[in-house]
Amino acid sequence: MEERTRHLMAQLPYLRRYARALAGSPADGDALVTRALEWYLDREGEDAGEHGGTVPLRMTLYRHLNTLQDDRDAPAATSAHPVEAALGALGETDRRLYLLVNLEDLAAADAAAVLDLPAGEGVERLARAREAVRARLAATILIVEDDAIIAFDLAETVRSMGHIVCGTAATMDEALGLAAEHTPTLALMDIRLAEGDNGIEVARELRRQRFLPVIFVTAFPEDVVRRGVEYLGPVIPKPFTREQIEQAITRAVFTPAPEEGRAMVPPVA
Repeated sequence: MEERTRHLMAQLPYLRRYARALAGSPADGDALVTRALEWYLDREGEDAGEHGGTVPLRMTLYRHLNTLQDDRDAPAATSAHPVEAALGALGETDRRLYLLVNLEDLAAADAAAVLDLPAGEGVERLARAREAVRARLAATILIVEDDAIIAFDLAETVRSMGHIVCGTAATMDEALGLAAEHTPTLALMDIRLAEGDNGIEVARELRRQRFLPVIFVTAFPEDVVRRGVEYLGPVIPKPFTREQIEQAITRAVFTPAPEEGRAMVPPVA
């Protein structure tokens, strides 16, 4: 294989990754890559100096992928995934800047050059884009727990992850009231609550009103299995570790919500 082609093929995994994120779908991204490769191979004798290093060649191809995407005159496909949705809320130039730096590991100045931005402007726009994505990915979490010490520990874990605690409830009425007021994106739910209330019933009611992911944090995990309500959410037995809570929250936050109509609660047995 001639050297020119070898250099090009070495870029293929990076091109596919960027193009798929750029177009919003694997099929559209791969189609962009095919066209970019054809364009480049047709430029015999026009690429002097581009093989001086891997990054300059890759930057040339990233730039052309952007041009091809613009020529499609179609926005990137939308996604229900929280990360992709957060990126989709950015302006298109900022989205591409974010992808080139955070996905493709380009230096901010190199990513700015790909997008024909002054280096200083690229750094400023990247900082704003990162903050916007971080803000959109910050979950609002309701803690339903009647033990004040455990509730405090859970709240500290949530805040340390950059998420927001919208409130702590010890009873069903308190939980439903806080949920109505703050519309949380996730609930950490004990099962046996104050005043004889039951977290499973709270979770069922929250699910009936609107889809709300729930993570049960309980000393009685068998209650979930015995009542056949595993569909309501995963269970973390007490005593728990902070790592267990962090991992469960991350999975819940970065899992797309089910389509409307598929989050219905089965009837009470």
